[in-house]
Amino acid sequence: MSCLILKLTTVELLLLCFRLQTGILGHENGPDVVTVIAKQGSDVILPCSLSTKERITSKLFDWRKDGRDVFLYDAGIHYNNGRSGQDDQFKGRVSHFPGELKSGNASIIIRNTRMEDGGNYTCDFPRLQPRQKFHIKLVVERTFKDRSGEITGAASKPYITIVDVSEDGVQLKCVVRGAFPQPKLHWQDSDGNVLPAEEPQVSERGGHYNVSLYSTVTSTTTNRFSCVVKQEDISHIVNAEITLPDKLFEDKSCPVAGTWIGGWLFGVLTVAAVWVLFKIAKYIMKHRKKDSPQTNGSYTIPSMQPLSQPV
Repeated sequence: MSCLILKLTTVELLLLCFRLQTGILGHENGPDVVTVIAKQGSDVILPCSLSTKERITSKLFDWRKDGRDVFLYDAGIHYNNGRSGQDDQFKGRVSHFPGELKSGNASIIIRNTRMEDGGNYTCDFPRLQPRQKFHIKLVVERTFKDRSGEITGAASKPYITIVDVSEDGVQLKCVVRGAFPQPKLHWQDSDGNVLPAEEPQVSERGGHYNVSLYSTVTSTTTNRFSCVVKQEDISHIVNAEITLPDKLFEDKSCPVAGTWIGGWLFGVLTVAAVWVLFKIAKYIMKHRKKDSPQTNGSYTIPSMQPLSQPV
C-alpha cells in the first residue's frame, strides 16, 4: 500500500493536519480540495472521514468521479458484495476499510492505479443532516516500465546491427517492428547522454508500426550504447544494448592517405618480389645449362673415349 503524499504549502499543511485530526477534509459549501499523488501502478488511499467520528456502518456514502460510480456503500451493501452499477474502470480495484466504519472513516483504496484514474473525486454522505461532501483530487504520475508482456502492441526488444565502419565512426541501426501506438526511438551512451541520430524511418501496416533509427557513434568515454524505445501512451519502455570492440575505434585520422600509401608499398613490394624471383630463375637456368651433358633428341650422346689397347 502506498503512502499518502500531499503537495501543499506550509500553512495549508498545518491546516490539513488540523482537519485530518478533526475529520474535516472538505464541505459542499466552499469545498477544500485535498490533493493526493500516486505513482502509476501503485495502490493509493483516498481519504474521507466525518468530523463527528460517528459510526457509519448503517449509513450511505457514495464515491464518484466525473459523474461515474467509483464505490457505493449502503448499510453494509456495496459493489464488492453484490451491488451493481459500478463503472467498469473501477471494477475489482476499489475497496473500503470495514474496521474503520465505526469511527466515521469512509476512505477507499484504489489498487494498481492507472493514468486514467487521475482526476477529481467526491465522497458524499447525502442522507446526513447537514449533508457532508468531501473533495479529493488524485494526481497519477506516469511510471515507465517494460509492459511488452502486459499490453498488446507494446514494442518488443529492439534489434541492433552494425551497418558500417568508417573514418566518421561506427554506424548503428536500431529496428522495432509491429508496435502500436507508434514508438519513439533514441540512441544513448552508457552515461545516459542522448546521441545524434538520423530521422527515423517509419512504415505502417495494419495499424502497427515498423521504425528504424540510424546513428553514427564514436568512442569517447565508453564503447557501450543503447537503443531506447518509448510508447508514452501506454507508459512502455524497452531497450537493447551493444558493446563495440575497441579496435573499431582505432585512429583513422588520415584514412585516405593511409590507404594510398599502403597500396603503393604493396605494389612496390610485389614488383620487387617478382624481379628477384626472375633473377633467381635466370641464374639457375644458366648454371643448369652449363653443367648438363650434350643431348641429341631424347638420348644422351656419350663422350668419345679412346679404347684401351690389349696387352
